[in-house]
Amino acid sequence: MTKIKFDLSKSGSVRLVIYDISGKEIFVLYNGYLNAGEKEFTFDGSGFSSGIYFYKLTAGSFSETKKMILNK
Repeated sequence: MTKIKFDLSKSGSVRLVIYDISGKEIFVLYNGYLNAGEKEFTFDGSGFSSGIYFYKLTAGSFSETKKMILNK
């Protein structure tokens, strides 16, 4: 399990998606409206194989992608 933490400067639509190494969308962690402030989501990777994954956070015009490694 991995915790993904971020801080929203303003309320709005948020999408948090997990991708595999090939760029294929494998899991939508959140897709909806969030109020401003600190947020934390937990990704349970027990159904996925070990390897490199990416998560992409999109909030309004902001978008950021980060790498994570899943070890079992």
